[in-house]
Amino acid sequence: MNRRVFLRHAVLIGGSSLLATGGCRANIFADKANVKKPNIVFVLADDMGYGDVQCLNNKSKIPTPNLDSLAKQGMTFTDAHSGSAVCTPTRYGVVTGRYCWRTRLKSGVLSGTSQHLIDTQRLTVASLLKQAKYQTACIGKWHLGMDLPMTDKKKIDYAGKIKNSPNVNGFDYFYGVTASLDMPPYVFVENDSFTEAGDQHFGGSGFPKYIRPGDIGKSFKHIDALDQLVAKGASFIKEAAKKAEPYFLYLPLTAPHKPTMPAERFQGKSGLGPYGDFIIQTDWAVGQIIKAVDQSGQGDNTLFIFTSDNASYMYKLNPDEKDHVEDEKVQGFKAGNHTANYVFRGTNADVWEGGHHVPYLVRWPDKVKAGAKCDRTICLTDLMATCGDVVDLELPENAGEDGFSILSLLLGKESEFKRAGVVNHSANGTFALRQGKWKLIFGMGSGGRGKPGSKPWSKPYQLYDLEKDIIETNNLVDKPEHKELIAEMEKTLQQYIDSGRSR
Repeated sequence: MNRRVFLRHAVLIGGSSLLATGGCRANIFADKANVKKPNIVFVLADDMGYGDVQCLNNKSKIPTPNLDSLAKQGMTFTDAHSGSAVCTPTRYGVVTGRYCWRTRLKSGVLSGTSQHLIDTQRLTVASLLKQAKYQTACIGKWHLGMDLPMTDKKKIDYAGKIKNSPNVNGFDYFYGVTASLDMPPYVFVENDSFTEAGDQHFGGSGFPKYIRPGDIGKSFKHIDALDQLVAKGASFIKEAAKKAEPYFLYLPLTAPHKPTMPAERFQGKSGLGPYGDFIIQTDWAVGQIIKAVDQSGQGDNTLFIFTSDNASYMYKLNPDEKDHVEDEKVQGFKAGNHTANYVFRGTNADVWEGGHHVPYLVRWPDKVKAGAKCDRTICLTDLMATCGDVVDLELPENAGEDGFSILSLLLGKESEFKRAGVVNHSANGTFALRQGKWKLIFGMGSGGRGKPGSKPWSKPYQLYDLEKDIIETNNLVDKPEHKELIAEMEKTLQQYIDSGRSR
């Protein structure tokens, strides 16, 4: 395999990795009077692997025509990473441009009833864009905490008002669920209120329809949730496009995260079990949002980004094991049937590439060359700085501390892009630092669900040359010639931690 499709050769070490934000500081609309700033749509799939997208994995048997078309019409990033291998931390980074391990959440994820994680005074991508007169909406899975009204008996008061909903984080409108679709309460939230009472009880179910027990609303049906969110997103686009101001839509989907429950019209379509069918539905969902953008007549001036919050939860199984195709209750595939996380080692929750190496597709007909590919290393924390660059707003020092603008890459000005090392984090809080072709893992195992497991900072560490070893099989940490490199990377990570920023 040609490693260059994933990686760049430059190695940034020590203090030299603290580089200025990449991108064009000049207003890219300055040459046209009264040109409307671009709409921005950011679609975040939930647990979709790099190998789930057919144009990224030519061995995949699952059709993803809408994502494939998106790639043909815009730019494909082959070395994009989520800041974490699990849900909440990545979403924090997307919205704030800051690594989540800088907050109270050092490992794991929030629950559906957790209190708000984002400081109400912190600048977010939505509140930044509101400064540029954008209409802003978040529709889908929040999973960043909100303060639910509670009764004296510590039960949710579904008639009460929610405090610190996404509305306080710069979103004019919110519609969605508090956390993952397998976490109660199973009731939609609109702005600061529940849409109905969660006065019934759901008893829970196992994989693939994995759902935890808890409160559920009378009209809430898990199998319909994705369709409902897509309809809300399309409706927002239709109405927002009628107004003079541009809009920003953050659409964190609930799929293909568990419960793996494709709508009836998709069931059996892939021949690869419910997971394969759910990938087809997720691709359809993205297609519906693209269609809404194009039907609004503003497709050319809309920056449309699709990615995933982390990699897939489907394991890679040995040929002698029964897999999801043979028994839908099995959470994994044999390589001959499907590789949800492509060739990468591990699965979501892991610090290995199979936990956080994600698809990242961008379409912006007015600015981005169709069919372009970029192999520079980027992170999902880069959204906020990129949006700031697009609307010509510079981030203050106390915001977006770990994000870098990728606008220069989108415009084909790769030489202008400078970025510090990307920090990855596993479910249990294990760190990894990526600098150029080198990846140093500060633990001896996966830090997640993969085997062998390990605790953060457990030694020996792992050093991989991803240009030669993208599947992370040859640990070079004990090679004497890399002693100085390892010391510099350890120093760099500590600098990022101590300084409170990598930007």
